[in-house]
Amino acid sequence: MTTHRLLTGKVVIATHNKGKLVEMRELMAPYGIELVSAGELGLPEPDETGYMFSENAAIKAVAAAQASDLPALSDDSGLCVDALDGAPGLFSANWAGPGKDFKPAMARVLAEMAKRGAATPEQRRAHFVSALVIAWPDGHQELFEGRVHGQIVDAPRGSGGFGYNPIFQPEGHDQTFAEMSTTIKSGQADALSHRARAFALLAAACLRKPA
Repeated sequence: MTTHRLLTGKVVIATHNKGKLVEMRELMAPYGIELVSAGELGLPEPDETGYMFSENAAIKAVAAAQASDLPALSDDSGLCVDALDGAPGLFSANWAGPGKDFKPAMARVLAEMAKRGAATPEQRRAHFVSALVIAWPDGHQELFEGRVHGQIVDAPRGSGGFGYNPIFQPEGHDQTFAEMSTTIKSGQADALSHRARAFALLAAACLRKPA
């Protein structure tokens, strides 16, 4: 049985992605944790050489924990489209280029799906994956994963969120992630987003709300 370690005090969010940082700050807000980002600390971004989301999340968390001598929390996540054999997957951020512009990345997803004739809802199946890793300076690590299934819509809709949110519509809903409020996506009682679902598992194991 895994023995979970309580997360307290100051924690590094091992990301330079402003969208992820905003979402993680919102999720962590009820727990009284002091947060600082890898970007704010001037930490370099390590090469993500893993073959799984969990491996890349661990690489980032361990690098930040070792550099800061603080516990570090990292997310590695991506969009996996069935019609594209799981792409962009681990390379979801790469498709956005060095400037992290997801408009051409979403256009590429839609164009590649069109080339393969993916037109029906079943052919447009996709899912988001999030792997959250907490790493402590002494080498202890914990992993929590979440995913959400849905489909790719015909064209981007909505202006909320970040990344591929405007083209992803989760199962049982008629709005894309970009059309939904943060409350709907990240509500702790019934988390909808992949990152919120992973975080709910993390919170249950490693966080406690202040009295």
